[in-house]
Amino acid sequence: MYFITISEMLGTNGEKIAREVAKSLNYSFFGEGELLNAAEEMGFPPGSWRPDEKGPAFFESFFSQRPKIYLDRLQSVILELAKKGNSVFFGKGSQLLLQSFDCALHILVTGSMGKRVQRVMEEKRVEKEVAEKMTHRSDHDKRGFFRFAFDEDWLNPQLYDLILNTDKLSIGSAVKIIVDAAKSDEIKACGIDSMKSLGKLSLHRRIEAAFLESGLSGYHLFFTIEDEGSVRLSGVVDSSEEKERIEKIMKGIKGVENLINNLNVVKPSMGGV
Repeated sequence: MYFITISEMLGTNGEKIAREVAKSLNYSFFGEGELLNAAEEMGFPPGSWRPDEKGPAFFESFFSQRPKIYLDRLQSVILELAKKGNSVFFGKGSQLLLQSFDCALHILVTGSMGKRVQRVMEEKRVEKEVAEKMTHRSDHDKRGFFRFAFDEDWLNPQLYDLILNTDKLSIGSAVKIIVDAAKSDEIKACGIDSMKSLGKLSLHRRIEAAFLESGLSGYHLFFTIEDEGSVRLSGVVDSSEEKERIEKIMKGIKGVENLINNLNVVKPSMGGV
């Protein structure tokens, strides 16, 4: 099993290239629409997450846990889909999430500002001034998303195995280069340990999102994924009712098949005068 991540600067034909690569290799393609569908299949209600590449607004980030919930769910979806292997992921931070796997090939599609603006003008049928604003806004949003999600510069060349400039490369030429690289002996197939690791990481993100959404992140709670589907819960709560509530939340998380509830009930002291 293998997977490829392709990221683009707006106006470089990155999505077209990604779709053609998936078609050529007979791999599954996962862009924004496909991720949304997968999220709903995983039980995330519509509107409960967002797959866009934007950092959260300052006040939303400061006063709300919502951005972190969105991020955990997005990452959970990507990691769960990666378990299936033989996939092309288009953007959404997949190059960072799958960075440690030798069976992943990471591509950045780039180009000069002038060429990018020209393509945006043609594709969106907008004037040059609007196209320039769209291009700069896209770069700004992606930079903010990566800083928030990974504390990383998305244009760091060390994140990528190939960087393709489409000022001169046609879509067909770029596709051929990527396909040839994907078939090279250096890209090793994922082993069973990698698949298990992806499953655990995906479940970890789902549990984190559930804790945040349920207001449990401030509790003294800890969880360990001992095996894919088996979770050990530990920590301290102040009542048996709270212990039961947390257990119910945990068992409602898709992928938690076996829960070991080691929460301790410790009554809060009333203090003295």
